Amino acid sequence: MSLNVSSVPVDCASRTILAIETSCDETAVALLRGFGEVLFSDIASQASIHARYGGVVPEIASRSHLDVLPLLIERAFYESTVSLKEVDLYAATAAPGLPSALIVGTSLTRGLALGAGRPFVPINHIEGHLLSPFFGEERIEPHIALVVSGGHTLLFDIQGFERYKLLGGTRDDAAGEAFDKVAKFLGLSYPGGARIDALAKRGDASSYAFPRSMLHSGDWDFSFSGLKTAVRSFLEKKSSRISLPDLCASFQEAVVDILVTKTLHAACVYRHSLITVSGGVSSNSRLQTKMKDACADAGISLRVAGPELQTDNALMIAFTAAHKRQ
Repeated sequence: MSLNVSSVPVDCASRTILAIETSCDETAVALLRGFGEVLFSDIASQASIHARYGGVVPEIASRSHLDVLPLLIERAFYESTVSLKEVDLYAATAAPGLPSALIVGTSLTRGLALGAGRPFVPINHIEGHLLSPFFGEERIEPHIALVVSGGHTLLFDIQGFERYKLLGGTRDDAAGEAFDKVAKFLGLSYPGGARIDALAKRGDASSYAFPRSMLHSGDWDFSFSGLKTAVRSFLEKKSSRISLPDLCASFQEAVVDILVTKTLHAACVYRHSLITVSGGVSSNSRLQTKMKDACADAGISLRVAGPELQTDNALMIAFTAAHKRQ
């Protein structure tokens, strides 16, 4: 009688996981042993490809994943010296994301898992971001989590692994989307968030007054469409010379004020002593500074996902899979 290798128990601390992330415009592959031993991790960005269009083109993103992913997987095994038969678990981002891009990653990963006779674990992209501030750890502490990126702005009450309560999210544009759209108004290249952050460091955030939408709405939802429109209207009506650094700083401050105020309020209401911030916008320097200062004043601990875990990446997918298969 043959034994199905997927049923063979493997100690969590020594299990090797191959993870793939293709939810949008970044192709990522990671090999992780246990909860924190990184054997390989790399991200192939398509930013330069999509920059000419001012945003992500789904069909182009999918084709790029098809071209890059096999090469990245081959390099992962070569550089880590791990063999295919040593992989105990396969994982890939299954949702949310661009459907055509997700299909590329999940199909290839399922095929590898099937061929090796190993289990495949589909991972939710948002859950990957949620857990990323705890990378390397077996326990997920209770906390308030802010996931903020180009496609998502979400606030969660977390009681532990797979004990998540969604408190609120954006009703229109995500924070990162607002950054990119405003950057486009200003003639800045894609992705715009980093460009605005860099310019804002030289500007005065009090120069121009922009609205803080839903700051005191009595719920945990966000809205950034009105802020985006306010910037566009300001640019159309302003006749005198505008300082680009001052405008970037003023816009950025409005976004950050909303994110920090609502997140701190949620921590107080739900009596959490820890806040985490993850997602691509968590790399914004002003958000990190203002959230750190606000948490310090309130006596609340803060964890921000590490630089290698802030943008879309496969390490957070592997880490989430490690928790799901304990």
